[in-house]
Amino acid sequence: MPKVLLLSRQPLTKRPLQEWLDSTAADVILLTTPKAVAGDEETLTEHFPMHHLVDDYHGWSTEQAAEEAALRYGADLVASTSESDVLRAARLRGRLGLPGQDTASATAYRDKVVMKRLARAAGITVPAFAPVDSTTDLLDFIAAEGFPVVAKPRLGAGAEGVAILRDPDDVNAFLSRERTSDIPYLPGQWMVEGYATGEFFHVDGIMRDGRVVHAWPSQYSGGLAERIHDELHIGSVLLAPDDPRTTVMRKMAEDVIAALPAAPHPLAFHLEAWISPDGVPVLCEIASRAGGGLIAEAYERAFGVQLAREGLRAQCGAPLALAEQPAAPAVAVGWVLLPPGHGEFVPPAGPCPVPGAEVELLLAPGTRRKGVEHVTDAAATVFVQAATAEAVRKLLAEALDWWQQNTAWR
Repeated sequence: MPKVLLLSRQPLTKRPLQEWLDSTAADVILLTTPKAVAGDEETLTEHFPMHHLVDDYHGWSTEQAAEEAALRYGADLVASTSESDVLRAARLRGRLGLPGQDTASATAYRDKVVMKRLARAAGITVPAFAPVDSTTDLLDFIAAEGFPVVAKPRLGAGAEGVAILRDPDDVNAFLSRERTSDIPYLPGQWMVEGYATGEFFHVDGIMRDGRVVHAWPSQYSGGLAERIHDELHIGSVLLAPDDPRTTVMRKMAEDVIAALPAAPHPLAFHLEAWISPDGVPVLCEIASRAGGGLIAEAYERAFGVQLAREGLRAQCGAPLALAEQPAAPAVAVGWVLLPPGHGEFVPPAGPCPVPGAEVELLLAPGTRRKGVEHVTDAAATVFVQAATAEAVRKLLAEALDWWQQNTAWR
């Protein structure tokens, strides 16, 4: 295994890097945070003696520290586990002369304006959009396109900072939150686009050198921004092989990946798109990392490959566990994140009676919450496996009904 500089702020309890990689102590230079390794100091000492801890993970100084660590230990590759590190890892590869996804490719998969310009130039349908570098840009777009519109960070993930603007009051509210926004209101940070309608899907898999190695589409239960705004559940169900939308969405993934600057080595990807009421697929965005929520786990149940693990291993030079397109999922799979409410959590008194529904509580009874804080925020998760996608949808609906009837927030 080549020596790898690995950027990761994920807790080792949730992302056991020492189990995911074939070799660690002699080959992995881990840059992480004290919080990520708290309680796992023995694992850190045993598996990652070439580690470097930083307090301000997203600060500019961390990138300098990463470069110094790479030079000190002689890194051959740079790998990352989060979308926020995609551009940083690419910049480091460029400065160190190392192979992998370069800045042109990383920028296209992170900056939604660059992404959509390239997709549109390749003939892929995207919503009307424009960069927002000033208040005038936003107001000019609304004047030209009309309400509703969506303001979003160009480099955001998981509906972070997304605002649906339906009227002038929403515009005023968006502009007024500048002082409290985690994303600065500065040139190059924001964009606006038309509000797309239709069924919402995601496609996940592995890509290499501008081509899809394997992938499968799923249908979301709703929109991600709406999930936060309205505190709804969010989930998805893998599409059936004979569902005509399966072909449509897989073709869109192939076209988008071909349109963006390619990365030479395998990477996980996560694409989101609508199918409009007239049947046209419309690109929302694509990322060169595994999808969040329970997407990677659902893919593993269907195809035997955990995409976050597979994508990281590929960045570290390991061969792919699955290198061709399966004809169909091994089993129909669906999942849901059940939202936290307002007040003190009182979970159901007994187990879920729905056949095949696996419910896992993420909050302890008595926990106090104030609703949904981010797109993957959940009080509990539900997984369902069945013979068909339609059966999965039916069982998920029954599990949701059981949860709503038997859960309280006091």
